[in-house]
Amino acid sequence: MKNEWPQVMKTVIVAVIVAFLFRLFVVSPIVVDGPSMQPTLQSGDQMIINKFTYHLFDPKRFDIVVFHATEESDYIKRVIGLPGEHVAMIEDDLYINGEYVAEAYLDKDSSYVRHQMNFRLEELVGNYEKIPDDHYLVLGDHRNDSTDSRMLGLIHKDEIVGKTSFVYWPPKRFGFVK
Repeated sequence: MKNEWPQVMKTVIVAVIVAFLFRLFVVSPIVVDGPSMQPTLQSGDQMIINKFTYHLFDPKRFDIVVFHATEESDYIKRVIGLPGEHVAMIEDDLYINGEYVAEAYLDKDSSYVRHQMNFRLEELVGNYEKIPDDHYLVLGDHRNDSTDSRMLGLIHKDEIVGKTSFVYWPPKRFGFVK
């Protein structure tokens, strides 16, 4: 037993280091706070952030991402505009480079998106004609109650913590989100 103690300690220390590094660089939990992603996500939903994906791939349109909005707060929103694109919201419809793009995850008749703030990219912070390289336009699914790129401006890739698409709590909402 005495000879096993150093081996047990080494195993515990290695396990703690691996768990710490895994949480630091690969996945971590987040709790949705507020109504900005309703009806897709509810305040209090607990999710897993995949921090590794965007080291290999760029964010895609409609990915749900977590990003550093301020030094104290991370926000969770949906990627709408990609680098090189022009984005406009006209009469509750999304237009990318002048072409209508359907948002299948939204119920257009719900109060979450009806009568939202219409905008064109050049009217937002930064006054861009096209989204610059390594920048993304993000919006909450609850367009009438979301602090997103319409107020914050475009999000730089370096501010993105990771992608999230899996709710693990509460149990009735367990699973992947669209």
